Amino acid sequence: MAEYLPLVLFLLVCLVLLFGYPVAFSLGGTSLAFAWLGTYTGHFDDAFLQALPNRLYGIMTNETLIAVPLFVFMGVMLERSRVAENLLDTMASLFGTLRGGLGISVTIVGMLLAASTGIVGATVVTMGLLSLPTMLKRNYDPAISCGVICAAGTLGQIIPPSIILVLLGDVLSAAYQQAQLDMGIFSPDTVSVGDLFVGALLPGLMLVLLYLLYIIFVAVVKPASVPAIPVDEKLEKGALLTKTLKVLLPPLLLIVAVLGSILGGLATPTEAASVGAIGAMLLAFSQRQLNLKTLKEVVTGTTKVTSMVFMIFIGASLFSLVFRGFGGDEVVTELLTDLPGGVVGAMVVVMLVMFLLGFILDFIEITFVVVPIVGPILLAMGLDPVWLGVMIAINLQTSFLTPPFGFALFYLRGVAPKQISTTAIYRGVAPFIVIQLLMLGLLAYWPQLATWLPDVVYG
Repeated sequence: MAEYLPLVLFLLVCLVLLFGYPVAFSLGGTSLAFAWLGTYTGHFDDAFLQALPNRLYGIMTNETLIAVPLFVFMGVMLERSRVAENLLDTMASLFGTLRGGLGISVTIVGMLLAASTGIVGATVVTMGLLSLPTMLKRNYDPAISCGVICAAGTLGQIIPPSIILVLLGDVLSAAYQQAQLDMGIFSPDTVSVGDLFVGALLPGLMLVLLYLLYIIFVAVVKPASVPAIPVDEKLEKGALLTKTLKVLLPPLLLIVAVLGSILGGLATPTEAASVGAIGAMLLAFSQRQLNLKTLKEVVTGTTKVTSMVFMIFIGASLFSLVFRGFGGDEVVTELLTDLPGGVVGAMVVVMLVMFLLGFILDFIEITFVVVPIVGPILLAMGLDPVWLGVMIAINLQTSFLTPPFGFALFYLRGVAPKQISTTAIYRGVAPFIVIQLLMLGLLAYWPQLATWLPDVVYG
């Protein structure tokens, strides 16, 4: 019975979270209560908890994690500077006269916002508020409109620079070192957040391309569901070009400055995040949106998100110590290594479990609770850490799109007009879920899609 206690702890944490309690306190509080019970019954050595101060100090002194508040600041500042509104308006003018043009515009803007903000919830809500009324007014099919917005909004999961990839890269780095030490390699190779950024670039762009191809396919097969904007509303070519350059150039320069400095080896992700934060302020200033009131709102929003993230770090650290104290590592290792199919079977099971957990847990919780448990085991089986990270990111992106519990669906439901049924949202995302699964399949068959570019850039 004692060997199942770690799994009981994990299920109990999930149960507490389902009741709606804050994640950080659910993780920490449940783990402490379980540790006390284990100490009382003789199944847990409380010496494990003595490592908690060192864990917390490690979080506080981790330079990689400084990128989190900087990228959050960048995203919130861009949200306040009306970048999304201007981009959508311009892209609609550029592509709107084509069938499916508004859908193409939303996807491209979603990609640019993903590369600028990396905050999924904010992107879905912003796109829903700005583009959904316009698409419905232009007689777009409600299901297709909702599907495009949800799919484009979740691109922040996979397209760098992303807060999610920063957190995942940091955890995978520790897991990779632990896996090598477990294998007796005492001068381990390292994997960085920059490696994960570069590895996610090609799969992310391929995903955008697949989205665009689907919208073009719908425009050909069912043109009435994605009509063009009437020609008389089209801007004169010279004015349109000027408007496009004026609106598109600043965010593109910001993306190039952040990603280019990482790809070129000029800056670490943390240093690039500071470039992004300053760039976002300059962009807001150029849009005449930067004032003391806006700055106060952005700093307050950044502090709230960052505090939430770091509290989850603390709760997850406590959970990890208690889980290991009950012998959870050994239990999970035995479960995964005894599965039929070897490393393929283990990978399939882990991906399926993470997909299902994506219904009840956010990416941050999964990154800091599940990945440290299964990561070292999978990496010790010979999997590439960059490929594993990209697979996890796309898998959870798919989970956040999948009915009935996908987070992106909840975000859109909260801002969509009442006449849009929940069923329409579900129908709209179905083709994009198929595209996500196709991308996962391609990545599983050709791991080089994630590993080739890091080898070129850093090799």
